[in-house]
Amino acid sequence: MIILTLDTSSVTAACGLVDGEQDKLLYESFINVPLTHSQTILPMTQTALQTAGRTIEDVDLLAVCHGPGSFTGVRIGVAAAKGLGFERGILCAPVSTLEALAQNYAGVQTDAVIAAVLDARRQQVYTALFDCANGVITRLTDDQALAIDDAQKFWKNAKKSVIFVGDGADLCYNACKDALPCSVAPPSLRYVKPRGIALAAVRMAREGQTVPVSELHPFYLRLPQAERELKNKQKNQ
Repeated sequence: MIILTLDTSSVTAACGLVDGEQDKLLYESFINVPLTHSQTILPMTQTALQTAGRTIEDVDLLAVCHGPGSFTGVRIGVAAAKGLGFERGILCAPVSTLEALAQNYAGVQTDAVIAAVLDARRQQVYTALFDCANGVITRLTDDQALAIDDAQKFWKNAKKSVIFVGDGADLCYNACKDALPCSVAPPSLRYVKPRGIALAAVRMAREGQTVPVSELHPFYLRLPQAERELKNKQKNQ
């Protein structure tokens, strides 16, 4: 099963080709530069296919991080996946960005709780907890949007030392380092990578959680800023 993976849900962007049956990474591209994801993700995808000697016809599953994350970034990734998969009707795996982050630790021999965290701005984070027992990743909580103060209480429920992974890792570590045993993932494991997306997608395919491209939608944990401001304005009128 050839999986084309896409992520534009946070500050970084990633694209890759993975042989899901063999857990073999065929190609990956990752950027962390101040360019709009709409400028980068389709050229990255084209380069991935060409370099790996494949075409979109060879792709069996499209795996895209559909959120939580940046509202604009999530929409870009979902739109790109829809555009790529629509004509051929390729099945899609709408992968949680937080699970993709946690899957970076698949196969890593450690015994800890992985706290996947994305900076949601305004002193909030998107977060979820995953157990990592000798490289096996197991979800412990649903994805949540929490204020930093509430998130600290959430992470304290972990029964093991906590490893923060994601673009909010430094923010959360600095907020919690004196309150619980924790550390920050190294740069090589801190951001969403194609293999992590593919591992989540393989699980979803096995559990019957893939969807037709027409049913692929962004996953938001809170309303976009414009809608929040409108609701506040209406409430105060």
